[in-house]
Amino acid sequence: MPIMAVAVPIILFTFLLAAIAYPLIKYLRLWFVVNRMPGPAAIPFIGNAHQFERDGRGFFKQILKWVVDYEDSRFMRLWLGPVPIVLVYRADAAEIIFNSSKHITKAFVYDFLHPWLGTGLLTSTGDKWKSRRRLLTPTFHFKILNHFVEVFNDQAVVLVKNLNSRVGKDEFNIFPLITHCVLDIICETAMGIEVKAQSNCDSEYVRAVIGISELVQDRMKTPWYWPETMYNITESGKKHEKYLKILHGMTNKVIRERSAELRNQLAERGEQVSEDMEMANIGGRKRLAFLDMLLYMNEADPSFTYSDIREEVDTFLFEGHDTTAAGVTWATYLIASHPEVQEKLQAEMDTIFGDSDRSATIDDLKAMKYLDCVIKESLRLFPSVPIFARKLDEDVKIAGYDVPKETAMLVAPYALHRDPKYFPDPEVFDPDRFSLKNASGRHPYAYVPFSAGLRNCIGQKFAMFEEKVVLSSILRNFTMETTQTRDELEPVGELILRPQDGIRVKVTSRNNNQS
Repeated sequence: MPIMAVAVPIILFTFLLAAIAYPLIKYLRLWFVVNRMPGPAAIPFIGNAHQFERDGRGFFKQILKWVVDYEDSRFMRLWLGPVPIVLVYRADAAEIIFNSSKHITKAFVYDFLHPWLGTGLLTSTGDKWKSRRRLLTPTFHFKILNHFVEVFNDQAVVLVKNLNSRVGKDEFNIFPLITHCVLDIICETAMGIEVKAQSNCDSEYVRAVIGISELVQDRMKTPWYWPETMYNITESGKKHEKYLKILHGMTNKVIRERSAELRNQLAERGEQVSEDMEMANIGGRKRLAFLDMLLYMNEADPSFTYSDIREEVDTFLFEGHDTTAAGVTWATYLIASHPEVQEKLQAEMDTIFGDSDRSATIDDLKAMKYLDCVIKESLRLFPSVPIFARKLDEDVKIAGYDVPKETAMLVAPYALHRDPKYFPDPEVFDPDRFSLKNASGRHPYAYVPFSAGLRNCIGQKFAMFEEKVVLSSILRNFTMETTQTRDELEPVGELILRPQDGIRVKVTSRNNNQS
């Protein structure tokens, strides 16, 4: 028999054996290193996935129970299928992530947002993220925020009208009303379009935004849904594809139309985009939108393409919708359940506005010092994003344990914000924790509702102003109360921390300022 006839099968077998053995040996080494860290027992290749509760409320409770079980460790390890995860919930452990210029890559779970958001500011990394961050930072300048505050005020007026119809009636769930108000705000500020979610919450686009967010959250914690081919044939995968077509279809349509309008405007004025030119509202609309600014960037630099624009518009919409709606809703509950806090807030509103029903200005928002403390304390107890996830770009040590490169590192603000070292009686709602006197000297990573470090939230001023406008509008017009107890809230912590069964409040009109 020729030597080659014998050698070829042997070589092929050797390559096949190596292809199997190398990743297996690599995985086993990882398994033994990671399992030295404290955490619940796991099964090779399956990890802890078989233990995870399927519903959002049960899953969040489970994570919090494990945090309590391993509280003294300041961190714990989990396995999501074959992927190691380290969850940190103390400021000094979180510092490894937030204080680093290297660990800026989002963890693999964010990959499931790519079909919708592409690799925009939220999901990109490396040079692309750095260039996008530099490019987009000016779009959240105070001067531009003035345009956005006008939208906040207009949509808050609609919310107040909707709440007026509930005056004197039994408790109702305020979460959907706030969610639709925020969706109207984000669609108008992001794209300059009015979806009128507050009057037509059953629109196709509104259903798609809410539906795709729920599907992504479910897929993240379901390893058997991770492969595209497997997911696409499931009922969830088919719904996901349907929602994507609606969302991308709308964004693409608006980009095309608004781009044509901008070019017509520039042609009529005989101008070309320059760095120092004043950006005008496109299409004769009364306010500048985020999309308008991106289209000016495209005119100045065509390498910033329509695809890039869609990534950032969709990212802005995704990041600014559920997060702010949740933040306003949790604050509403805490205000309604603490009458003494509500009275102080209403006194602050009366000092700023008197009997006037005028819209809030940026200067008014800056003057809302106590409301600022209330929102911050609300975000401490109920952070809109309960977990941030990064991928380690190099090996690190935590409390003497080796954490290998490429491990998914999760920071849990919900637990981090309850460290009694920095927040005594952590379950007590106390806005004075955030007075200038009490907040000074606190560990910089003990409170991170908008993340921290290089990848902190670029839109946090936008979010705080939006929350202030919506909450101040409610407080100027109504007094709220609730019979719902903290034990009944049942927070669901996935991508966003939301109340399982909503927030029930009762509203009465204030005598001195009704709309």
